[in-house]
Amino acid sequence: MFPNREMAEKELEIAGQLNKGPWAKHSMNVGLAAEIIAEKCGNLNSDKAYVLGLLHDIGRRYGVSARRHGIDGYKFMMEKGWDEVARICLTHSFPDPNFDKEIGKNDMNEEQSEFVKKYLNEMTYDDYDKLLIVCDSLADDKGFCMLEKRFVNTTRRYGIFTFTVERWNATFEMKEYFEQQMSCSIYDILPNVKETTFIDAPLWKPPVK
Repeated sequence: MFPNREMAEKELEIAGQLNKGPWAKHSMNVGLAAEIIAEKCGNLNSDKAYVLGLLHDIGRRYGVSARRHGIDGYKFMMEKGWDEVARICLTHSFPDPNFDKEIGKNDMNEEQSEFVKKYLNEMTYDDYDKLLIVCDSLADDKGFCMLEKRFVNTTRRYGIFTFTVERWNATFEMKEYFEQQMSCSIYDILPNVKETTFIDAPLWKPPVK
């Protein structure tokens, strides 16, 4: 189950007040990206995609965390009875479901870590899991951008790991999967990708001769 759009928007609004930061606008843009791509694919529920995107980071309502925001969001959504959202709270952070090789500090306790590891190992990603993994890397708080920008920003926060390129490749494969369904580039249907991608780029100046 998953909530309707209005309920999801209200939950994100409340969460954004509890833990202020750019993550809430990022979540809004992930939801919009998921909705746009789902509409173009035709075999996905665009309202469901929007809601899943809106709430994928809802665990951040409890404060700043690394991996723990996934399990926090999972538990909160399960309490609400929204199991389809709860699933996305966990899967969106793991383009490679091999839990032992994932990015960032593991700030979960041992019991939580084992639960997430078992949960991921026993599932097969469906199109909504894949869609939200891609959209999480297509949107920041300012809008839609190229995957490479989000990859670099994430790497600057968490560092480079031996499996960093594996994560990138897995996300690119999912992006290409949806592009085959749409018969066009994702960048062709998301507004202002070029502008948002380069919004933080410094002004180029010719070399001094």
